[in-house]
Amino acid sequence: MEESQSACPFCRRLDEGEFLAESETAVAFFDAFPLSPGHALIIPRRHEPDLFALTVEEHDALWRLLRSVRARLQERHHPEGYNVGVNVGEAAGQTVGHVHVHLIPRYGGDVDDPRGGIRWIIPAKARYWAR
Repeated sequence: MEESQSACPFCRRLDEGEFLAESETAVAFFDAFPLSPGHALIIPRRHEPDLFALTVEEHDALWRLLRSVRARLQERHHPEGYNVGVNVGEAAGQTVGHVHVHLIPRYGGDVDDPRGGIRWIIPAKARYWAR
């Protein structure tokens, strides 16, 4: 997964400059392969694959921008809930080697049973309430 900055699709998006929101150290844009209407990504401007290698300032900027983007999505799409997720490392499913926080709007009825949310990343353990 180790990508050079020149091969990184998120760095290319940074160069394009079409953002939902931005700050000095982070930007947000719509996901190219959205799971739901309004699915957005918040990324640091600096190319870094590991969330835990970000500076405190970069980390804080991501979470501040997350709140701003959520407000915009709430106005535009009126979702009933959200999933927020970060995949760190290949074992966790990270496929783009640039930190990114998913903000995924959720809508009533978008799946038959939303219980468990992100627990479904390991399906055999998702339905803990049924044990």
